[in-house]
Amino acid sequence: MATSSVLFDPELLRRYDRPGPRYTSYPTAPQFRPDFGEAQLREVAALTNGDPIPRPLSIYAHIPFCASPCFYCGCNRVITRDKARGDAYLVRLYREIGMMSKLFDRDRDVVQLHLGGGTPNFLDAGQIAEVVDVVRRHFSFAPEDRRECSIELDPRFVDPDDIRVLAEAGFNRASLGVQDFDPAVQKAVNRVQGVEQTLAIIDACRGHGMRSVNVDLIYGLPLQTPEGFDRTLEIMLEARPDRLAIYSYAHLPQLFRPQQRIRADDLPTPQAKLALLQLAIERLGEAGYVYIGMDHFALPGDDLAQAQSRGDLHRNFMGYTTSADSDLIGLGVSAISHVGPSFSQNPRDLPGWEQAIDAGRLPVWRGMRLEEDDLLRADVIQALMCHGEIDIPAVERRHVVAFRSYFAGAMDQLAKLEQDGLVELSRRTIRATARGRLLLRVLAACFDRYLLPQGDVAAVQFSRTV
Repeated sequence: MATSSVLFDPELLRRYDRPGPRYTSYPTAPQFRPDFGEAQLREVAALTNGDPIPRPLSIYAHIPFCASPCFYCGCNRVITRDKARGDAYLVRLYREIGMMSKLFDRDRDVVQLHLGGGTPNFLDAGQIAEVVDVVRRHFSFAPEDRRECSIELDPRFVDPDDIRVLAEAGFNRASLGVQDFDPAVQKAVNRVQGVEQTLAIIDACRGHGMRSVNVDLIYGLPLQTPEGFDRTLEIMLEARPDRLAIYSYAHLPQLFRPQQRIRADDLPTPQAKLALLQLAIERLGEAGYVYIGMDHFALPGDDLAQAQSRGDLHRNFMGYTTSADSDLIGLGVSAISHVGPSFSQNPRDLPGWEQAIDAGRLPVWRGMRLEEDDLLRADVIQALMCHGEIDIPAVERRHVVAFRSYFAGAMDQLAKLEQDGLVELSRRTIRATARGRLLLRVLAACFDRYLLPQGDVAAVQFSRTV
């Protein structure tokens, strides 16, 4: 496995800071097509049921509602304080669960269930527990020691007793949004959140037996300073969550309307933003966290770090996960499924999703059936994104290809990156260097046949790589 060490090189990062995919899938979502619909999903699901060894299932359920807008957010969400909308949403979500469950044999265990958003705890704790119960009635859950049940939480709208209910429902992982504790930054992004209430939820998660807590931070927000961000890091490192995600703020106001409320003059300069990233990397490294890749850090004993060490870490629309050999079922508005050699996505607009459910149809808006070339490139990109390394002979055995001739164009691009110290090329391996591990997206893009010629990637389509 490639080393998990990372070396911060500001000049190199500035040079390669350009728009590019995050590779939570390959091909990426912009390649999905409207000619892949419900019939195609049913067909591919039936094929996966016929596998000699049934693949387990991962389930993602999207809860789109938020009580107030965070101006930095680019997620698919609906702003409302009307709790009745959550009730109506769950009625349809349960119908979708019932329809989707009929596509899969009951001997396929659910090894992962994740609730994301939006703000899943827009629903009350009892409703969230009910979601788990409905999924459990329609699918077969793996034994508790082999099952991950996780939820994204906004600490502003949950209390320790809610955590007790969630733990009793089976949740054993939680991810808390923090972003930054600096009052000026919080005001600028419309997310005022107290330190004590956040720490109380972390303590409650641990007190009720959850085996992992993740905290999300963002660098590059308006009015952020090294001093303020360092205070946030200090608070979090004292709390010592099992995982930390340090995301880069992607300012795309032409795509995400709430970001128009952020003054461009308040954003850190590119140099100042890089300094915030450097600060986070140094502080987390000193505190003993392992760099997993793509914004993610974990304590050495955490399942993510262990999975990376074993070589079975996986990356999908939920980020880095340990459920590598499973089919992903996406439920709810905008959710994406990855079933066998296919991707499918539900409508991104709530009315479109509702209309499909009300008509008794699986709400498939677009998708694609993967060709052999897609599967090969996905395998290579997955290896880079999860482990920073490609084992060339192993890829050749799995896909029966002559790697260097098949990927001649990619090898030419990588040779140029090697000159800049991002990657090491040998007869048997392609390995990101300590400098290159912060630019895994750049390395992966060399194998992406759907990208436009170098330099022509539409800036409005992808966030920047740093």
